[in-house]
Amino acid sequence: MVNKMKDLTFLKDNLIAHRGYHNMKNKIPENSIPAFKKAIRYNYTIELDVHLTKDNKLVVFHDDNLKRVCGVNKIIEDCTYDELLKYNLFDTKYKIPLFEEVLRLVDGKVGLLIETKTGNFNGKLESKLSSLLDNYNGLFAIQSFNPVSVLWFKKKKNNYIRGLLSSDFKHDKNVNNLRKNLARSLFADIFLRTDFISYDINALPNNYVKNKRKSKLVLGWTIRSKKDYDKAKKYCDNLICENMNEYAKEGVL
Repeated sequence: MVNKMKDLTFLKDNLIAHRGYHNMKNKIPENSIPAFKKAIRYNYTIELDVHLTKDNKLVVFHDDNLKRVCGVNKIIEDCTYDELLKYNLFDTKYKIPLFEEVLRLVDGKVGLLIETKTGNFNGKLESKLSSLLDNYNGLFAIQSFNPVSVLWFKKKKNNYIRGLLSSDFKHDKNVNNLRKNLARSLFADIFLRTDFISYDINALPNNYVKNKRKSKLVLGWTIRSKKDYDKAKKYCDNLICENMNEYAKEGVL
C-alpha cells in the first residue's frame, strides 16, 4: 500500500503539467509564470525544476545550460540571479522565475512536484529548498534522478513526500551500462524507501516498475501525445504531461 501517513492524493487525482501548462504557439514558455498560471486555471498539479544560482537563489529552470531556452551558452549555476534577468525565455518577454515567486503564485491552489537539479551535490540546494517549503502551506512533493538528493530529504526532511526519477537510459551514450542497469532496476529505492516512483514511459512496460507499483505510486513521464497517454495509463497511476488539450478532459486521468 502507498504510505498512509502521507497524503499523495494530489499526485494521483489530477494530471501533472510538465514544466507547467506551456505552449509556445501561444507564447507560453516552459517553467514560466504564465505556464504555471494556466496550470492553476485547469487545476493541474505543476511539475517544475529548481536550480541554485551562484548567489544562492533558487530558480525554476530545467536545463543545466541556458543555451536551448535563452540562447546563451552559460551554465546556470555559474550565474547570479541578476545575470539571469538579462535573458528571456525563448523569444518571449518572460524571465526565469524565482522559486519563491512561484510559491507566492501557486499559494496552495494546486499541488507542486519539484525536481531538484544538482550538479556536484553539496546539499545547498536541498537546504535552501526546504527552508522555503517549511513555511509553505500548499501540497508538494520532491523528486530527483540523483539518489543522493533524495537521500538528503530522507534523512533531513522525512516528512516530505519524495520520489525517485528513473529510466533505462537505453539511448543515452553518456550513461555507462552499470548506471543504466542500476537506474532501470530502481536499485537505489531499496535504500531510499521513497513514496513514489517517476519513470520514463519509453522504458515501459518492465517488471521492475510493475513490482514497485504493488507497493507505491508510479508516475509516468513525459506524455506528449494521445498515443503516449493511451500506452502509459496502463502501467502508471498518473502521468506527467504536455499537450493535455489533445487527450485530457478537465485535468483528470
